[in-house]
Amino acid sequence: MRILLLDDDAFMLELLADMIAGLGTHSVVRETDGRRALIELRLRPPQLVICDLSMPVMDGIDFLRLAAAQQYQGCVVLLSGVDGAVLKTAARLAEAQGLTILEACPKPMSIETLGALLERAATLQSNLGK
Repeated sequence: MRILLLDDDAFMLELLADMIAGLGTHSVVRETDGRRALIELRLRPPQLVICDLSMPVMDGIDFLRLAAAQQYQGCVVLLSGVDGAVLKTAARLAEAQGLTILEACPKPMSIETLGALLERAATLQSNLGK
């Protein structure tokens, strides 16, 4: 599966990429800037985006709004250290814009949760024929 990780924290990107590598063979692209992530989304759409909400320049909400405007068809996992209610509200906003939100997870994410989300994303994508 092709996965795009978007987080302004390079350590978190490496941690997530290492966890994903331990869960199987996946193609992982890491971005710290939402603008570059949008280009990646358009040029080589991933099946799954794992996106932080709190980032400078372009936050996760703006990124998701623009991803929806680009008609991104893959799955999204929101990941953030913000309050749980804010995380759930962001997920509802993204779904209202037409994005497929698998989960809104607080940081840090466990490897068990990540593994389950990768399985769900793979199942959804295969059901959609992608």
